[in-house]
Amino acid sequence: MPRFLLLRLEAPLVAFGGEVVDARGVLAEFPGASLLTGLLANALGTRRGETDRLQALQDRLVYAARIDRAGTRITDFQTAQLGKDDRGWTTRGRPEGRAGGAGSYAGPHLRRRDYDGDLSCAVALRLAPAEAPPSLEDLRDALLRPARPLFLGRKPCLPSRPLLEPENTGHRIVEADDLLAALSLLPPAEDSDRTLRVMLPESEPAAPRDEVRPVTDARNWRSGVHGGHRLVRVRTLARPEEPAKRGAAKGSAKGSAKGSAKGLAERPA
Repeated sequence: MPRFLLLRLEAPLVAFGGEVVDARGVLAEFPGASLLTGLLANALGTRRGETDRLQALQDRLVYAARIDRAGTRITDFQTAQLGKDDRGWTTRGRPEGRAGGAGSYAGPHLRRRDYDGDLSCAVALRLAPAEAPPSLEDLRDALLRPARPLFLGRKPCLPSRPLLEPENTGHRIVEADDLLAALSLLPPAEDSDRTLRVMLPESEPAAPRDEVRPVTDARNWRSGVHGGHRLVRVRTLARPEEPAKRGAAKGSAKGSAKGSAKGLAERPA
């Protein structure tokens, strides 16, 4: 039976980046493949220049994401007065100088950055092929003791809780028939929305009301740009009832992932 690593992504500010058309980066509803690759690589201590390792990790990721709490969209308006002699560090790991005449520095640099406040997202992922390094256990151990600080999209987006559930819950590495069954083993977050949005690979079993959409979330780590697209299924599910409300007759949950998957019912149209 396939094995999956379960994550819970929560932060006061979250930025799941989408396709950038102009200078303003937009947000996506779900975390992208490149975001999860960067998150895991940061925990492992992989450097940005190790493009082959980054590409290999992204190519192996197979995952589903569930938005338990959509949060509130906010826009941060940022200004910075930059001079000709000011230099800044870039994601390429070296300082970047400034060019242009003196008049180009008369006004402040302006930009807007969007964030989702108080969002909570559950992720179930597996690696294909499963035998190659790093393993799920390697990823788990790295997330417990990350080599570098972790953030959810942008550097200000520091997690507000550990990405892994407590060890005694048994919700770290699990066995399940498929991604949705694995995801259902991680209960919805506290104060979750009444309806939950789930993104699955298009290859996963279909449901009648699935929305199939293209996403451009994979990065070419060698060239440094995003390209191509893949198809995903987006599904709306009803939040399962709390155990106390189900009654004693339904309170004994089955240990298999098959039984757990039934707790997330597809929302009627």
